Amino acid sequence: VATLLADDLAAEWGAVDVDVLHWPGPAGPIGGPLAEAQLPFSGPLVDAVVAEACRHGARLARGGEFTLRGFLAGRIDLLQAEAVLAVVDARTPQELTTALDRLAGGAGRQLDGVRGILLDLLAAGHGLPEAVHLRPRETPIRRDVVAPAAWRELLAGTRTATLMSAAVAAAAPGPGGLLFPGSFDPLHEGHLLMARLAEEIAERPLAFELSIANVDKPTLDYVEISDRVAQFAGRPLWLTRAATFVEKVDVFPSSTFVMGADTFMRLPEPRYYGGSTGAAAAAVERIAAGARGLIVFGRSRDGAFEDAAQIPVPHALRDVSYFVSQREFRLDVSSTELRQRARQAAGEDG
Repeated sequence: VATLLADDLAAEWGAVDVDVLHWPGPAGPIGGPLAEAQLPFSGPLVDAVVAEACRHGARLARGGEFTLRGFLAGRIDLLQAEAVLAVVDARTPQELTTALDRLAGGAGRQLDGVRGILLDLLAAGHGLPEAVHLRPRETPIRRDVVAPAAWRELLAGTRTATLMSAAVAAAAPGPGGLLFPGSFDPLHEGHLLMARLAEEIAERPLAFELSIANVDKPTLDYVEISDRVAQFAGRPLWLTRAATFVEKVDVFPSSTFVMGADTFMRLPEPRYYGGSTGAAAAAVERIAAGARGLIVFGRSRDGAFEDAAQIPVPHALRDVSYFVSQREFRLDVSSTELRQRARQAAGEDG
């Protein structure tokens, strides 16, 4: 939190507390340093701050400038940049739906399919049996996914969560649940065993939570969402856009969260809060105050079992955590290892 005290502004508004989000380096959304000031809602105040900033040498961004900078910095590709423009220019619900689909990768998948067809035709024209001889490690994949309205609303930011299980009726997340967040790429037996043990510990049913947004990875497109959701086969699953754990606590207040040692270790790391130790400490306090509790499982690392209770974290987190012992849970399998095995198998088949 900063205090805005410019001379001309102070005379009219006094001291104004603002939240400032700072991306200090090339990891930001435009490939360079970026700061965002969040002011109290007031049109005249915003106009006054903008005018004061311009008086000190700033200028208003040109239309599309941030998208252009993101493109030039390699943060988005040309199709995504065009999709942003299409979302801004959309005038009807159908135009907005089409634009959001492009933003989620729909147009890119269609172009990949067309590219595969053209390469196949080119190969046939040169007497080759199939285009795979031109691109040995590429296979055209053509898939269409019709996204439910709730998925489109999640991507647009007009919805925060939707329940994907028909067996459980819920219009919105409620307090006091038992949630197991994760990317589940893929969902494996270790996850299912953790879920069963957590239900026994908490003595209530568990629901999984999959966010389409992630602080470390790209936003999921409709095809990837469809594949991830299909793994759960009727198990209760919340699909959300809560990328950070602070957001998850806000969406599911007073709930108990299940996690592995890796996730638990990342909760207080400043790099997930713009590099700010103060923001990280504030996030830890919000998680500890907003969550009913954390059920934390250890895991195998470098051939040895890592007890989650030995991970150095702030006392605020440790005080609300239940650490599952090695005797209660020991299944040395990870999503990373399973993905590596799948890639190796695909390479051997090819």
